[in-house]
Amino acid sequence: MVDNIWMTILCALITSAGFWALIMKVIDKKSAKSKIILGLGYKAIRDSAMEYIQRGNITQNEYEDLYKYLYTPYKKMGGDGSAERLMREVDKLPIVADNHGA
Repeated sequence: MVDNIWMTILCALITSAGFWALIMKVIDKKSAKSKIILGLGYKAIRDSAMEYIQRGNITQNEYEDLYKYLYTPYKKMGGDGSAERLMREVDKLPIVADNHGA
């Protein structure tokens, strides 16, 4: 008897248009949040990569930070090939010593 009541409630909920509207709203918000996060990640990757490319070198710390904290999560979230192209250019740069205090 109790199982039948729960099954009826579950079926009513699943077939409810309001339920699916709520699900779609949550998905859309997550999608928008993912897009803005990807956009901010790409901008940070682009800005940093372009700075290093224009400078003509990169320090080990800069490279590790760019790769570990920006590029890897960006790629895991489904980022496109634009950041990958930039990283290929960064990979060609010579690694120089950190200038602490300079």
